[in-house]
Order: sequence, then structure tokens, then C-alpha cells
Amino acid sequence: METRHLHYFLAVCEELHFTRAAEKLGISQPTLSQQIRVLEGELNMPLFDRIGKKTALTEAGRLLKAYASRMIQDERNAKSAIDELRSDCRGTIRLGVLPSDLDYRLTPLLIQFHADFPNIRLQVFASTQIQQEVLDNKLDIGITLQGPRDILLIEEDLGREPYHFIIRKDHPYASLQTMELSALQHTPLVMYPRHFLGRELVENVCREAGFTLEPIMETGSATSLLQLVRSGIGGTVQPRSLVEHMENSGLSSIPIVNTAPYRELKLIYRGDRYISRATHTFIDCLRKFLRDDLLTARNSENQELEET
Repeated sequence: METRHLHYFLAVCEELHFTRAAEKLGISQPTLSQQIRVLEGELNMPLFDRIGKKTALTEAGRLLKAYASRMIQDERNAKSAIDELRSDCRGTIRLGVLPSDLDYRLTPLLIQFHADFPNIRLQVFASTQIQQEVLDNKLDIGITLQGPRDILLIEEDLGREPYHFIIRKDHPYASLQTMELSALQHTPLVMYPRHFLGRELVENVCREAGFTLEPIMETGSATSLLQLVRSGIGGTVQPRSLVEHMENSGLSSIPIVNTAPYRELKLIYRGDRYISRATHTFIDCLRKFLRDDLLTARNSENQELEET
């Protein structure tokens, strides 16, 4: 069984269409079909059902897909490990982060990391589907919120952070030192749409308290969300760090007491992927950055509470 046959096979698995898979591979459709027939002949089992224009995996195809994916990943891991023998802390890291963290929190880390390790290429993608993209090998590592566990993923805790009520400085609530969760029922809100992890996290806490949020406006962009708050349309519920990392924001951040929502940040990566030295270097920098960031936030919040 040749490796190229497995690459061809997995391309058809992904597309479930021979012509599209051939275009993706850069070969002709008849050549791809012939190579798949060679693989089927070697295994003496059909791998695809071809029903009209539709293509579907057979039971044998589904079984081979699981093993082929691991074999191809092992091949990539071996090449990556050997490449590192020739490098001096070089390489490429594909990192997935939540849009708000990329816009307002992690940029200082990215700047410092490049200054310290200019030979490492860092590709950063804002996404709300980080876990799936790590599973699909589109990302090497991801920074996301606590979600459903997957046996293929390694998870590392990066810290716990409370959500605050964020409003314009001239809002009637701006003078409050703290507020109850129930007050969210009686003030206009702008929020992320419901399918966003952060929105669902806040909604779950509100539901447990006996009410649901009814925002007057929703947007999937962190930048747009805060612009709407600045314009006076309403307040929002977001991690405190969102405002702390903004200069001259014109916004106030009010702690929510008792049943406050909070988020747990996770670092995730596939357990069967080779983690390069460059990636380990970035992870070490990330841990220190978030540890210092969360400590600064806690000290600031404790100082504010003491002053009140």
C-alpha cells in the first residue's frame, strides 16, 4: 500500500466527488479513479459506492479512512521531527483564537513573540469553530473556551476569567461598583448571536437564574459590538480583559456579583500530532502572558473592592 494511494483516497473521502478531489490533487480525474481502483484491488474490497453522481464510503472505506488518517499524520510527524534537526527554532505555527481575544488581548503577546523569535512564522486565525478546526488539522493549536471533550484532543487549563457588564461611562449604571445578574433583564443589551460560545455561556447562567436575555441588537464582531456600546445603544456582558486591554475606551466595566458568568480558557491540540519546538516555545510564552495578565486583573479588581 503506497502512501500516495492513501493521500488520493483521503482526498476523495473529504470531497466525496472524484472530479473535485482530482482538481485538489492536481491530477486528472481518470488518473485518480485508476489509482483508487488499484487500492481497491490490493484490498480486494470496494472503498466507495458510486450511485449516479453521488459518491459514498463503504464500510471498508470508513475503516480504511480511520487508519489512513493516522498513517498520514504519523508521516507528517516524522517529517516535522526530522526537519527540526536542521533548524534553529524555526517553523510555522497555525494558531486559532477567539475573535475578541485576537482584537483586544493577544496582540501584545504576538508582537513580543516575534521580537524574541523572528524566525518562527506565526499564522493566527480568528475563529468561533476552533475545536473542529484543530480536529480537522487546519490549526496546530487553539485557544478557546471550555466545551465538549473529544478523546483526540489534549486540553490544558489557561485560567478562569469573570464576565463583567460593560457600558459607556455616562450610562446610569456606570457609577455602580457591582451589580446583580438579574439587573440584565432591565437594561438594553447588545450581544453576540446565540451560536457563539461566549453568548451561550452567559445565557446558561441567566437561564439558571430564571430568565433569558433579549438583546436589542446582535453582532458577530467584537469591534462592532463595542462600537455599539460606545454609541449608547446598550451594554454588553463580556470578559473584563476586553476593556482592560483597550486604551481610552470610554467604557466602564462593572463586576457581576453572586452568580457571575465566567469563562475557562483552554489550550487544545491533537494528541496524535507532533508538537514542534517552535510550538512548545510559543505555548511557554502564552502560559506566562496569560498568567501575568490574569494576576494583574485580579490585583486590580481586589484594589477596586478595597477602595469601595
